[in-house]
Amino acid sequence: MAVATLAQGASVLPLDEILGGDCIKVMNALPEGSIDLIFADPPYNLQLRGELHRPDNSRVDAVDDAWDQFDSFKAYDTFTRAWLKAARRLLKPNGAIWVIGSYHNIFRVGTALQDAGFWILNDVVWRKSNPMPNFRGKRLTNAHETMIWASKSEGAKYTFNYEALKELNEGIQMRSDWVLPICSGHERLKDDNGDKAHPTQKPESLLHRVLVGSTNPGDVVLDPFFGTGTTGAVAKLLGRHYIGIEREESYRKVAAKRLGQVRPLEAGVLETTLSKRAQPRVAFGQLVERGMLRPGEVLVNPRGQAAKVRVDGSLVSAEHRGSIHQVGAALENAPSCNGWTYWQFKRDGKLIPIDLLRQQIRSEMHD
Repeated sequence: MAVATLAQGASVLPLDEILGGDCIKVMNALPEGSIDLIFADPPYNLQLRGELHRPDNSRVDAVDDAWDQFDSFKAYDTFTRAWLKAARRLLKPNGAIWVIGSYHNIFRVGTALQDAGFWILNDVVWRKSNPMPNFRGKRLTNAHETMIWASKSEGAKYTFNYEALKELNEGIQMRSDWVLPICSGHERLKDDNGDKAHPTQKPESLLHRVLVGSTNPGDVVLDPFFGTGTTGAVAKLLGRHYIGIEREESYRKVAAKRLGQVRPLEAGVLETTLSKRAQPRVAFGQLVERGMLRPGEVLVNPRGQAAKVRVDGSLVSAEHRGSIHQVGAALENAPSCNGWTYWQFKRDGKLIPIDLLRQQIRSEMHD
């Protein structure tokens, strides 16, 4: 897989490419309003002082690369504000961004995000199930990193696949603390010398959750700090397009080789569980129009109370009339009622929820 270069003022998105160069310059050359999601893993500005050793005096392979070093907090803030400005220009009106960091930088990044006009949706704590221990014993073991998820602006209709994340979490609402292992073992990429190809390679499980939760197949995902290509690898696998920007040639080579080995999943397995709000709206009257329920047919609630279907799709009971929701609420003496899950009809001596008929219509809409 070749590494691409980008002409200034490009009008066509370089989909599924790795772009070399400074991320700010490259982003400024991309078309405005063209990206659905940005995942950014910027330099953390760790401010390491000297070498770090284990108790056996062996040296820890810490992040001491030049790309993570800044002369001052002011220099880091200037860099952060510049790349966030470029990133926000690229997002579609309903686009969003994820930024990951540690205690060294994430608070400064959060301020810059808000100052740039982004609207913070959540901060997510990635709790590492196998963190590196604190060898000096002078601080708590640093066992988590923080991700900030933000929409381009307040009121933006960002993508959130709530039901899909709920399914990933065994039917329980996904929380903002994610327990996942750090990148290790066979997933950790090595260079030609057998050393770690990148000191801060993120696990694919983390990106899987981010992309399943906040993108859809066919979306364009930009990673301005591409590294060895975890974002691209997961995006390609999940049927999303990626654009990676990476200034270090050694990382680009590793990423290109990695991406060349990824095979996208089949279309049939890329579909996720839709949220109820995202599903097509079906009016109860459609069931009557199509003969799935007949005028005069009796519906019953969980307590056996009955109401008849009228020709216009409304219901009438002994004392109430109105929609399936209004009559249900009146019978329950409640402010509201979901009539789809409340009412049942009888077929062959069995009671069947009317919602099954709605799902039948919805399935036809998807075919």
